[in-house]
Amino acid sequence: MAEVKNNKDEVPFEHYLEQYRQLDPEEAALRCGLEYDPEKGGFAIRLMGINYRVSFPDFTVTTEEPGFAALRDTYPAKILVARFLTHGRVTPFGGTFVTYRDVPWGELYFRNFQGRCLARLAYGFGFKLPEFSAALEKIGGTRVKTGDAGYEFEFINHLRMQFLLWAGDEEFPPSSQILFGDNVTTAFTAEDMAYIGDVSIGTLKAMCQNAKK
Repeated sequence: MAEVKNNKDEVPFEHYLEQYRQLDPEEAALRCGLEYDPEKGGFAIRLMGINYRVSFPDFTVTTEEPGFAALRDTYPAKILVARFLTHGRVTPFGGTFVTYRDVPWGELYFRNFQGRCLARLAYGFGFKLPEFSAALEKIGGTRVKTGDAGYEFEFINHLRMQFLLWAGDEEFPPSSQILFGDNVTTAFTAEDMAYIGDVSIGTLKAMCQNAKK
C-alpha cells in the first residue's frame, strides 16, 4: 500500500525541492551570503541559533544539536529554507526594523499573519515572560527597551528580527509585535514571512517544553 503524504507539508516541500535541485549551488551561496562546501555537507545555515548543513541536491539536513532542531525536524522550516536558497537574496542590513504591514503585500495578508503569528506569540508567551526571555537569550537574543519583554535576534544568517511582548493580566490580554530587519524583504516574500513566524515561535515553544523536562 502506497504511503499517504501529508498534503499540508510534504507535498509543498516536494514542489520546492524540485526547484532547489535546479540551483547552481555556488550562485545560491553567493546570493544568500552562505558558505557552500559539498565535502562538509553542503550549505552552512544558522537558524534560530542552531548550525546546520544542508546538502545539495537532495536537501539532507544535518546538525550536532541533540534536541529539537527546526530545520531538521519540521517541514515548515525546510520549505522556508528551500525557498530562501532558491529565490532569496541577502542585502546589507540598513539598521531599521519594519512591521509586517510595511512589507510588500503585507497589508493584504495581515489578517492571516495576525492570527497565525502575533496572536500565537502573545498568547503563547504573554503569561510566561521568564521562559520567553530565557529561550531568546539561549539563542543569542539581546534585550531591547520596547515591551515588557522585547528581544532582537538573528533568525537566519544575516537576517534579524525583534519579538516584543506586553504581558497579560486580569484586566488586559497579552499583546505582541514582530518586527523584521529592513533587509528581510529581499530574502523573503510576505507569504514566507508568515512561515518565519511559524518556525521561530514553534522553536521557542519547543525550547520551553524541553527546559521543563
